[in-house]
Amino acid sequence: MKASRVHLLWVLSLVAITCSGVQAQALPFTSVKDCGAVADGTTKDTEAIRAAIDKVVQAGGGTVYFPAGQYLTGPIHLQSNITLYLDAGAVLKFSTDFDDYLPMVKSRWEGLECINFSPQIYAYDAENIAIVGRGVIDGQGKAWWDAMRRRQGLEKYTTMFAEKNADAVGKDYFARAGNFLRPPMIQPVECRRVRIEGVKLQNPPFWTCNLVYCDDVVVTGISIKNPANSPNTDGINPDSCRNVHISDCHISVGDDCVTIKSGRDEDGRRVGRPCENITVTNCTMLDGHGGVVIGSEMSGGVKKVTISNCVFDGTDKGIRMKTTRGRGGVVEDIRVSNIMMTNIPVGPIYLNMFYTRAPEEPLSERTPAFGNIHFSNITVKGAPVAGYILGLPERPVENVTFTDINMDAETGFQCKDAKGVAFHDVTVNTQKGPALICENTTNLEISGFRSLTPHEGTPIISLTNVRDAYIRGCWAAPHTGTFLALKGAGSSDIFLQGNHLKRAASAVSMQDGFPESALTR
Repeated sequence: MKASRVHLLWVLSLVAITCSGVQAQALPFTSVKDCGAVADGTTKDTEAIRAAIDKVVQAGGGTVYFPAGQYLTGPIHLQSNITLYLDAGAVLKFSTDFDDYLPMVKSRWEGLECINFSPQIYAYDAENIAIVGRGVIDGQGKAWWDAMRRRQGLEKYTTMFAEKNADAVGKDYFARAGNFLRPPMIQPVECRRVRIEGVKLQNPPFWTCNLVYCDDVVVTGISIKNPANSPNTDGINPDSCRNVHISDCHISVGDDCVTIKSGRDEDGRRVGRPCENITVTNCTMLDGHGGVVIGSEMSGGVKKVTISNCVFDGTDKGIRMKTTRGRGGVVEDIRVSNIMMTNIPVGPIYLNMFYTRAPEEPLSERTPAFGNIHFSNITVKGAPVAGYILGLPERPVENVTFTDINMDAETGFQCKDAKGVAFHDVTVNTQKGPALICENTTNLEISGFRSLTPHEGTPIISLTNVRDAYIRGCWAAPHTGTFLALKGAGSSDIFLQGNHLKRAASAVSMQDGFPESALTR
């Protein structure tokens, strides 16, 4: 064996040891070319790849190695203690023949359990699995995108899918989707100790990296590049997972960049597995509907999430949390810090419990909840609106804080149906309208709030039917007209203290039936 190959074997053995968490001993290494892979980009290497995996499995685990070349293949099914290593110059191209993705396997699709086409890289109930290297994984998803849009010539697959999912909770939803559910690129299900590192992912049929019911997951240093107009090509979607660390990734996709989920509606509540202990850090997000999104499928709950040290440049929205009546589930204990957002065409911060505009219904397990959500050290440059908090009248968003925030936006921050919201040292510069609008909000604290761009005839802060508000340490810029507008007969207990409002032509105005007795200063 040549010296270079000996060195590569030693390196890959270390990779396998690191990724699998097993004891430090050399593990088997098998090149797919040694098992018959042609790597010409047109000959299917599915069987050669399967043979390489089987060989390593029989040895108790190890590394399946892809040297430089173009490998056309059907789905790859991983088993425990397997590392796929794609060397620089290796391109794994997945077949566009839908028959290759049969037989169908256990899966979860948009938060609903089902039997569906095999994901392109799939594992079920496995441990110590990894996909690493400097190579490229290309899902060749256009064939799937076109089929989904066309919905013709798919009767064989739609009939098969409907039969296999006749008893599924989500069968009506699947029928509305045409019973043709595109598979994700990478989907480990019920797996432990999963690592995805270094590789470039592109053009998945559906979601790119969808982790389902997994524990102890590391996704680091990967690049995901999907066309901006590719449908539902989310980047990284942990779904009802625990202990997930996403770091140092570069993501530009046709849907959300990172989305944290835990099941849809009745099926998600039935499974009842939250997504928890999730870290997203040191990532850059470019094209995408959202930078980091929670929901809307979050019926099993999402809790203990930190999002930090990220740059969003051109994502439609920045941080987005979305749900709706009927979904149920609780989103709580979320911290977002040290984020830079530029060129955000829709909005940087969205907390929306009215996502589908569902009609009001009594409080029940179907009623979602948002609480204990904290934002700090965020800069926004270029957005049509500073942000939204939109709760439900029957269940307001609770305990949300914003600390050390600087925003330049066309319009200000809007908050409705919320409880326990605080703005500390927040600057919102607008092109028109108030910098902050709150309606039907209780237990509101505003300290150190300012706007450097006052507009004639427009207050800096507008409060309508707000109860129990404490406003202190705020500062009025030169040429401010009215700093604080108080409105609505439902207002009460508004307390002002220690504000520097001398530059404002009017510190406070009272309108629309606001009772003078509700204000203390």
